[in-house]
Amino acid sequence: MEHTISGVGVIDKASALLSAVEAGPVGLAGLVERTGFSRATAHRLASALEVHGFLRRDTDGRFALGSRLLAMGHAAAREWPIAEAAGPALATLRDTTGESAQLYVRDGARRICVASLESPHGLRTIVATGAALPLDQGSGGRVLSGEAGPSGYVVSVGEREAGVASVSAPIPSQGTVLAAVSVSGPIERLTRDPGPRFGPPVIVAATAIVAAAGLER
Repeated sequence: MEHTISGVGVIDKASALLSAVEAGPVGLAGLVERTGFSRATAHRLASALEVHGFLRRDTDGRFALGSRLLAMGHAAAREWPIAEAAGPALATLRDTTGESAQLYVRDGARRICVASLESPHGLRTIVATGAALPLDQGSGGRVLSGEAGPSGYVVSVGEREAGVASVSAPIPSQGTVLAAVSVSGPIERLTRDPGPRFGPPVIVAATAIVAAAGLER
């Protein structure tokens, strides 16, 4: 796994280890494989991060992201005023479509979910507030990368995650894309052509967010 280098060794290693666990719960051997660290280094760092609440152990004893990161993710999201302004529009989008709704902003080479409301269905898409996702996969990432279809929305089917479809629209501000609003769910409900059904409500949500946040197009 390629690691981002800041020049502060212990921070770089801790960041690499958290990124490895972000991919999913993993045992010590998996941490070694994902990071390239020695077994002793991986164990020492993971144990220290567990003490501070950045990691935890799941029921199988694997390392998973800890509750402190969840709290920090919510705190970071609150620093984005658009997340609060988008709340009513996201709730309407979820209730109208019956599917999960998210708001993403760009952070360098990735996108961050700053607001997320889950579908009431048992089988649903779950994207935690604060989650970091790639820009080059999924409709939300492609919107933030500047892609815009003639319909005003972008569709993704099984692109970032098998079995999941999404539809996203841009939140424009002064000629740039400030954020992306998305609706996502299992392909069996959204189908492999979700645009005609879910594109219009996503665009309505985007328009509502622009108005609520007082943004200038």
